[in-house]
Amino acid sequence: MLRHIPFLRDVLLYSITAFGGPQGHLGMMVRTFVQKRKDVTEEELMEYNAFCQMLPGPSSTQTVVLIGFKRGGIPLAIATLLCWILPASVIMGAFSFLLLYINARDLQSHLFKYVLPMSVGFMAYAALRMMKTSITHYATVLIMIGAGITTYFIRTPWVFPIILLVAGFISNFSNKRIPKKSEKPKPMRWMNLWLFLLLFIVAGMLSELARLHDWEYKRVFNLFENFYRFGSIVFGGSQALIPMMLYQFVNHPIEMGQAPLLTSSQLLTGYGMVQAVPGPVFSLSSFVGGLIMSSWGSHWQIIGSLIATIAVFLPSTLLLLFLFPLYQNLKKYVIIYRALEGILAAIVGIIWASGIVLFEAIPFEWLNVVVVVITFCILTFTKIPAPFIVIGWLLMGLTLMI
Repeated sequence: MLRHIPFLRDVLLYSITAFGGPQGHLGMMVRTFVQKRKDVTEEELMEYNAFCQMLPGPSSTQTVVLIGFKRGGIPLAIATLLCWILPASVIMGAFSFLLLYINARDLQSHLFKYVLPMSVGFMAYAALRMMKTSITHYATVLIMIGAGITTYFIRTPWVFPIILLVAGFISNFSNKRIPKKSEKPKPMRWMNLWLFLLLFIVAGMLSELARLHDWEYKRVFNLFENFYRFGSIVFGGSQALIPMMLYQFVNHPIEMGQAPLLTSSQLLTGYGMVQAVPGPVFSLSSFVGGLIMSSWGSHWQIIGSLIATIAVFLPSTLLLLFLFPLYQNLKKYVIIYRALEGILAAIVGIIWASGIVLFEAIPFEWLNVVVVVITFCILTFTKIPAPFIVIGWLLMGLTLMI
């Protein structure tokens, strides 16, 4: 692992400067892991991201983990996951203590004022670069445009895997692409699948037993089961995670005649905070887990934040490390290999549409347009590392608070 320390250092640095959600993260991955470090090629990065879009859980987290997996197998993949989620999870866990003293809206309107338009610049840069390698003929142009329009007008978490499947189906009408020379089959790690299923079943059983028999620490078992289930079935990132948390912790207790574990305003405040924090948006779980256990004291609040974080990231990681070798073995078949062309073109369309949607969410000011253009130009025409670009815009926002 010692030879991978520079890589893990860069993952940690990336994790504290990666703003903009999954699509924004992808732009920074291109800058950090493709151009600077050359850990993967652009084609590999897009392929990883496309594969992760079809799995439950946080896609940007899974993409980073696959980069580590390629470099050093499962040990480095796990170390990469920890470096990626640690900063955001610690910050959001701390926010659960400081909720009464922090104004999330003030943070977004001042310190992080330029972060969202900056993220749009990163997304435009990533999409334009990826077009050069993925958009090679009229069919891929049409797939890109179709995926972009669909993503823009149908804003539901399930749209991403559906778009990718349709794009892969369409590109199979081409009979020109054939797989490269067959590689040695990748070993299947069945233990990851069995562990995923075992934890899912055991967590559900213990949570139900704790509820039925009113165990003293039943909330701990319930908390782990809730977040493990979220991480197992959530498609579409935090947009799908929020409704599940709202039902599980706010509405459902009220329906059962009990006091809610947190209020809807607390949940939405946490969601506002996580938009202003670098790293995975799923770190919202650290905030919610801490709040749910806060009535038991500060020690249990820390434990609750830790349990929620582990539970929400664990299932998607286990599934990823089982399914990715399976996917690599299937690539030798013509139908899968040809599907990749359409899938990669669709990813470019999704990134363009996501950038437009993100820009529309920002109050229209010419200054925001300028930030987008400047960020794009810096990325295109200079070799300034991505973290320095982020720090520069944060310092600009800091001047608004002084």
